[in-house]
Amino acid sequence: MVAGAVIGATIADYRNQRQEVVEGGRTVYTEPDRIIIRDPGGQAYVRGNDLYRFRYGARDIRSETVGGETRTVVIRPDGSEVITVVGPDGQLLRRIRRDPGGREIIIIDNSYRDPRSVGGFYVDVPPPVVNIPYDRYIVDAQEASPDVIYQTMEAPPVQRIDRRYSLDEIRYSPNVRMQMPSIDVNTINFETGSWTIPPDQAARLQVIADGLNRAIQRNPREVFLIEGHTDAVGNDVDNLSLSDRRAQAAAELLTQQFNVPAENLTSQGYGEQYLKEQTQGPSLINRRVTIRRITPLLNGGQASLPPPPPGTTPPR
Repeated sequence: MVAGAVIGATIADYRNQRQEVVEGGRTVYTEPDRIIIRDPGGQAYVRGNDLYRFRYGARDIRSETVGGETRTVVIRPDGSEVITVVGPDGQLLRRIRRDPGGREIIIIDNSYRDPRSVGGFYVDVPPPVVNIPYDRYIVDAQEASPDVIYQTMEAPPVQRIDRRYSLDEIRYSPNVRMQMPSIDVNTINFETGSWTIPPDQAARLQVIADGLNRAIQRNPREVFLIEGHTDAVGNDVDNLSLSDRRAQAAAELLTQQFNVPAENLTSQGYGEQYLKEQTQGPSLINRRVTIRRITPLLNGGQASLPPPPPGTTPPR
């Protein structure tokens, strides 16, 4: 199996379909399956729709829109359901898993907003103080043992979390994300302009998938952010789209080939913003995906609490 929406597709295929409009000083680039927004200050970010990942293996999918919110229910063969609530602007608000007995677990609540965040999602906090070894803060998947990879999947924040953050705040605020250790998945490499993961490289995700599944079995509320990156070749709009597709391809593969629950993964592309190798030329090292546990950020550092006993419903 090859991960990627269209086998052999490259970013050039989507560039030709991209529409560009200016709205209130912002430039909005619309592709068939995502949008890229450049604000008046020049900062750009990408927003995709990850509901596609839940279609794999689904028994039934139902969708309804009430009061501007769209609620999509994916029913799995075992009778469990994943409920995704999206706002009028396409923004994910909540993701809930309901087991066959009707017990619900809120995986993501993205409706929370802190008055200190700028524009609804950017949080200006200082970089974290990191007191752990660098190779345990940014873990090299190629060099790390399965035990180290699993330990990173469960590692606490590098400093105390002072409040809970929304998913969007985590996605778009680098210093918030950097409070959690990460794993550079350098065992898979992407061709220039492509997000396809060939079968021979897909097998290398086994150790990553084992760590994810083990962590999620221990705490069904765990959420992991898969981050996509590019090198500096090409324009930034192409690279944001391309990186987002790389992150999606990795998330899709982890679910379809290794049975990592789709609802415990979320993905985001960052283009060329975070180069690992400081070069403007082609770089295999920079064309990568990174995995980061974000559960403590979503719940304000309460992630170490055990799941509630069966039959209880978590607070909303």
